[in-house]
Amino acid sequence: MQYRLAFIGFGNVAQALAQLLLRKRWELQERYDITFSVTGISTGSHGIAVNPNGISVNAAFDMLHSQRSLDLLTGGPMPTSTLEFLERSEADVMFENTPVNHASGQPAIDHCRMALDLGMHAITANKGTVVHGYRKLSELARAKKKRFLFESTVLGGSPLFSVFREAMPAAELIYFQGILNSTTNIILSRMERGESFDEAVKYCQSIGVAETDPSADVDGWDAAIKVSALASVLMDVPTKPADVDRTGIRDITPDEIARAKAQGKRWKLVCEARWEGDNLKTTVAPQMVGVESPLYGVEGTTSIVQIESDVLGKLSLIEEDPGPHTTAYGLLADFLNAVQ
Repeated sequence: MQYRLAFIGFGNVAQALAQLLLRKRWELQERYDITFSVTGISTGSHGIAVNPNGISVNAAFDMLHSQRSLDLLTGGPMPTSTLEFLERSEADVMFENTPVNHASGQPAIDHCRMALDLGMHAITANKGTVVHGYRKLSELARAKKKRFLFESTVLGGSPLFSVFREAMPAAELIYFQGILNSTTNIILSRMERGESFDEAVKYCQSIGVAETDPSADVDGWDAAIKVSALASVLMDVPTKPADVDRTGIRDITPDEIARAKAQGKRWKLVCEARWEGDNLKTTVAPQMVGVESPLYGVEGTTSIVQIESDVLGKLSLIEEDPGPHTTAYGLLADFLNAVQ
């Protein structure tokens, strides 16, 4: 079966996905009878390429590397809106990978809605679509007999949502705990080795893990939006980042680091959700964890989620050293799950 693919957003993750698709091209055809062409690439600052007859992905990479606009790959007049871009792409599957808007989820939500309205599967790594649009987009996808999938929004390419959706039918999630922000994990680990908070932040910025303004990480907002996504989907409780009881790591001092070490413990920014009666309590806060906890040994950019259900007790998923390549795999897996 031939599928036409459109990309909205073509940064590191989307480019890694395009490279993965090219690398897996023959395997997809041989194992799944799937062939594909890319018919649209829309970027924020490098132009738009759209052609229902197909675009050379390698030519698009060449354009980007040589700082030339993707507009040169478009036949005919340029689209004047995202809707027109999607219509002209005639795609079967749309990959949405624009930057996250923590406050509203836009414009990513509208991108997914337009794709679904046009009869496309909508696949995204954008957490904002899940936190702010999960129910409406899922209902629209069902009405259109298409899929809205988002495996890569939390824990990179690890199949956290898929495990619950496909491997644990009739299971009820009653609790989860995890480390979901790698920047704070690195900062706290380096502070254990004697660096100051500011020195550890500068290191994260130097390796590209933290932004120039690190507040989304160190103040817990990135972790909070991931907690919101998990709670909204896996526990069926619409949750916004502002609903999460959130404390960052700015106030963790070297003395507190030393106190934890003296007790055989470590500071971690811990994400949690648990039922308290009929209310779901969600938190992001620094905690001291001991060697008995699966969170204790999580280092560097590695993430972990431990889930507890009513039928299987506790299960843990760990993703070591995630990057664009692992997020890209989650998008590829969603593509296969959507079309099969």
